[in-house]
Amino acid sequence: MTTDMDDAEIKHQVVEKLAAKNPEIDRGTIENVVNEEFAALVDRPIRDFFSVLTERAAKKRLKKSV
Repeated sequence: MTTDMDDAEIKHQVVEKLAAKNPEIDRGTIENVVNEEFAALVDRPIRDFFSVLTERAAKKRLKKSV
């Protein structure tokens, strides 16, 4: 499975999804966490799963901060 989404679109979609599910968390915080989690995956050979992996890792971190 391959994807045509670029990195910015992947991060945007994850931020939108997490912001909708967590309105109590500042959007800037969500963006920072998503960017950090995405950056942690950038050198890995798993590009097809970046969206899911970034979302899961960010959701876990955001849940701890609430």
